[in-house]
Amino acid sequence: MKVALVHDWLVSQRGGENVLAAICELFPTADLFTLVYKPGSVSKNISNHKIYTSALQKIPSATRAYRHFLPLMPKLIESFDLSAYDLVISSSHCVAKGVIKKKGAFHFSYVHAPMRYMWDRFDEYFGHGKYSPPVRLAARLLRPYLQKWDKKSATRVDAFASNSEFIAAKVKQYYGRDSQVIYPFCDFEAFQRPREVGDAYVIVTALVPYKRVDLAVETFNLSGKKLIIVGDGPELQRLKELAKSNIQFLAPLSREDLAGLYSKGKALVFPGIEDFGIVPLESMAAGMPVIAYGVGGALETVTEKTGLFFTEPTVKSLTKAINQFESKVFDEEECRKRALLFSKKKFQTEIWTALEKNCPSKIWSSLGSAGIAPESF
Repeated sequence: MKVALVHDWLVSQRGGENVLAAICELFPTADLFTLVYKPGSVSKNISNHKIYTSALQKIPSATRAYRHFLPLMPKLIESFDLSAYDLVISSSHCVAKGVIKKKGAFHFSYVHAPMRYMWDRFDEYFGHGKYSPPVRLAARLLRPYLQKWDKKSATRVDAFASNSEFIAAKVKQYYGRDSQVIYPFCDFEAFQRPREVGDAYVIVTALVPYKRVDLAVETFNLSGKKLIIVGDGPELQRLKELAKSNIQFLAPLSREDLAGLYSKGKALVFPGIEDFGIVPLESMAAGMPVIAYGVGGALETVTEKTGLFFTEPTVKSLTKAINQFESKVFDEEECRKRALLFSKKKFQTEIWTALEKNCPSKIWSSLGSAGIAPESF
């Protein structure tokens, strides 16, 4: 049996790619399809697979400006020839779930989010001041087409899994489909360091609009407290211009350096609405508590013993939460115990079990050496 893995794009190693890497371990001989691939940007668990890319790969700027080609992505993802594959597993937050399988094949889609650019996050990406007026107008004109395609392509999926209850509700809302919740994970052991708490708060994220790093910058500008922001993205320059001298920006760090930063941070600040959010798990694995906006996936990971929430996306609300945090004491061992509940082994076992349950027996029974059960690791 031949297995195809599908992921939207491979240009960095973030949460979605960590999930993909864990799936790649289960199917080491699978072929991997993605719209565009930047060599050296992802882990060997991913890059060791045979990778097929779309026509977008031929455009020199594609690995940097791939988001600009969003209107073309439905046709590009549909262009992949999957006629040789019996089992298709997509890891989707944009268009990956829209691939076209052969008749009789089985498609299992793990959804990080429905096409967030065109649904509930539209204004955060294309609202006033985000892009030039012509780009915003084009986005509004294309939105109905992309929403229609997103709904229609969902009918090609045989079984869905979602990365949180928050996203499962959106899969139900937009696609009318049920999905099993299978939580992502963090590499717990990688973040074990003695805690030597300093005086700086920490943000680790991609610098894109919906992450709401601008809200944190405005809040720390007023308070004068130290904030370290780790990440890059299209918002970087704007945020640097907005920030005062008490706010430091760092490029993405290696896992070892990130663990060191977590060991010294006062708390992770998590200001956006996240589909799930692996960074809070990393923070808690390191014993560092979390201050999060109380909407979305953070509600499924952070507890009153491991952090606290602010209730409105405003400077006033975040400031209040930070002040509350500074009057409380959090047990680093409680943070670590919470993170331990979200393990890679558990994730892989639940993915394997979901496939075994939903995949037709004639396909699953012929899996053979194409797959490796988690118990073998």
